[in-house]
Amino acid sequence: MALVLLTLCTAAMAAKKQKKQELWPNGEVMDAWFSDTTKVKLQDLGRQYVLTNYGVRQGTTDIQTKEIQAVIDKCAKEGGGVIVVPKGTFYTGSLFFKQGTHLHLVEGAVLKGSERVHDFEIRETRIEGQTCKYFTALVNADGLDGFTISGQGTIDGNGEPYWEEFWIRRKWNPQCTNKDAQRPRLTYISNSKNVTIQDVRLINSPFWTNHIYRCDHVRYLDLYIYSSTQDIKGPSTDAIDIDVCHDVVVRGCYMNVNDDAVVLKGGKGTFADKAPENGPCYNILVENCHYGTVHGCMTLGSESLHDWNVIMRNCHADDTNNVLWLKMRPDTPQHYEYVHVENFTGKCRSFLLVRPWTQFYQKEDRDDMPLSECNNISFKNIRMDCGTFFNVTGSEKYYLCRFSFDNVDVKDQAKVKAFTNNPIDELTINNVTINGEKIVQ
Repeated sequence: MALVLLTLCTAAMAAKKQKKQELWPNGEVMDAWFSDTTKVKLQDLGRQYVLTNYGVRQGTTDIQTKEIQAVIDKCAKEGGGVIVVPKGTFYTGSLFFKQGTHLHLVEGAVLKGSERVHDFEIRETRIEGQTCKYFTALVNADGLDGFTISGQGTIDGNGEPYWEEFWIRRKWNPQCTNKDAQRPRLTYISNSKNVTIQDVRLINSPFWTNHIYRCDHVRYLDLYIYSSTQDIKGPSTDAIDIDVCHDVVVRGCYMNVNDDAVVLKGGKGTFADKAPENGPCYNILVENCHYGTVHGCMTLGSESLHDWNVIMRNCHADDTNNVLWLKMRPDTPQHYEYVHVENFTGKCRSFLLVRPWTQFYQKEDRDDMPLSECNNISFKNIRMDCGTFFNVTGSEKYYLCRFSFDNVDVKDQAKVKAFTNNPIDELTINNVTINGEKIVQ
């Protein structure tokens, strides 16, 4: 009898615990991993390989890619450990980390990228929703389990010379693409898991700042991510690009870049859903973040296929163009669903923006082209000063349904009243106040 009672008690406690677990927007239980706030500790990373102990010099503008890579290779060969960048500035091209190696930058340390693209290797990589040969990043990691970047130091992409060249090319050719103006990314991590990037300053990337591809269980914690949004702006310096990944946390980060902040990607093109290198993004949690000036706090597209279980909560925007931006490519089959935005404050140009995205798109003939769709998109506890709160355009190329707005109080400067000419089926409005007037559905 005692055993039976113990079993029942254990089951009841387990059931109670289960009820307290968080759920994703589609009702699935959120894994406990997402609530783990434990940070990487330097002393737990193994033997420390301080760069200056191995002949790498600080205070010189010489490019020391080979010297730094030699330390990484030595660390890996000797069983792993952590590459420590001490106080000072160290110039480098593309670096490639190996299994068991980590990167730590002490306060006052700067790992600075070369201003010559020549110093970045060309390898097969992933860029703008396609797999191709392109320039590698400053920090690269492929096929690793447990890779970390930590410390109070800085990874500086030295982006201004690249930005200047891009804008010059754009003056000559308004259709100049990112691939036309060759620029390295700051970090690129692929085919990896259990990755943590924490505390460091990631600034002035020539191109995308952080890019992960085919990764899972990745954490971006308390980062300062910056590129210029005035004078010489940093083109396409997205803060974090999440490409065919799942189980990703972005927590406590400050992001100010001349493009989108957190972007979900997975492929583009009329037949993108049939290519094995493409795929979905799901189980993405963004919380407690602060946005300076960005184009979109959360953007799905412009190279996305299927994204679901996406949460952005407890965030503030100083001056963003858009809070949630759903880019709909007419040439790509797309499905965005179960996206939730909660407890958001600040100032924006458009709070919700949904419209066709046609920049550089190439439509091909396809008889079985699926109709794109956005469904189960929800907003709760929103306090914003908006240029346009509800900026949603319908199209025969996509279907919008089951959007909900709950407990919203915003200022809206738009000339057209919100929810007028609404293209969304099954739109739910509950306790929504715009410019002091409560909206009655």
